[in-house]
Amino acid sequence: MRIVFMGTPEFAVPCLRILAGGGDEVAAVFSQPDRPKGRGYKTVPTPVKAAALEYSIPVCQPGTLRDGEAQGLLSDYAPEVIVVVAYGRILPPSILGLPKYGCVNLHASLLPKFRGASPVQSAVLAGEYRTGVTAMLMNEGMDTGDILETRETPIDKDETAIELAERLSLMGAEMIIPVLRGLSGGSIIPKKQEEALAIYAPMLKKEMGRVDWSRPALDIHNQIRGLQPWPAAYTSVSGKTLKLWRSRVLDDAGGLPGEILRAGERMIVSAGQGAIELLEVQLEGSKRMPAAAMLRGLRIREGDFLG
Repeated sequence: MRIVFMGTPEFAVPCLRILAGGGDEVAAVFSQPDRPKGRGYKTVPTPVKAAALEYSIPVCQPGTLRDGEAQGLLSDYAPEVIVVVAYGRILPPSILGLPKYGCVNLHASLLPKFRGASPVQSAVLAGEYRTGVTAMLMNEGMDTGDILETRETPIDKDETAIELAERLSLMGAEMIIPVLRGLSGGSIIPKKQEEALAIYAPMLKKEMGRVDWSRPALDIHNQIRGLQPWPAAYTSVSGKTLKLWRSRVLDDAGGLPGEILRAGERMIVSAGQGAIELLEVQLEGSKRMPAAAMLRGLRIREGDFLG
């Protein structure tokens, strides 16, 4: 099968590697334009582009897919199927209808749950116990296409969005070739999504990271592990921003929301219901470190407040 692959971040790389190392032809890879990153603000290739170049696959990085140039380029590659994994752009109808077998998208949720831009983070934020990867046949809607296959996995109570995304990325890579074989061979029958069950996963915003200590401890714990790597859950201490990276839910409380109950070898903060033990934090201007290490260098006492 002649394939054009579309993807941009690290999440899409395992799928590209599986396809590139298989028996099909990956005619080209489309990825978002390279962007400056880091302190030096140097332009670096997208993870998908870097992987494609390892396999000597032609890479295209159009600024838009809606002009004739990009669509003509795709037509020249004559794909039988387009595989899309976290590409980051909406495909216009003219491209959706181009390949013989359509455009197959791997989405990191159990559709129709968590359609949209942040399926992994939203599942963790919601305290879901299970999630998975859905292969779907794309249409003009936002993750509304017919389902080809799903694979499920449990979410550990302390698993972060970063850790979960890594697992889902590998799950998607493992299922892509069987899905393509089933689609081309006719053994997979696309199934409509149940619209009544649809939940949307919105674009993440920085303000979503601010911790409201009046909320239950479990909600705050889910916020800490769900909003990674960005925007990250944060609060303030001694006039500085404090990012929260690892936590544990405790039943014992007794203080007011945001009150520091223990500030020694352990850092425990009261919430609206229960308490949170902060395990790994990052004070403004510093690196990530165990909360106990931060306490040794900062004058914080029991009875002080975060917020």
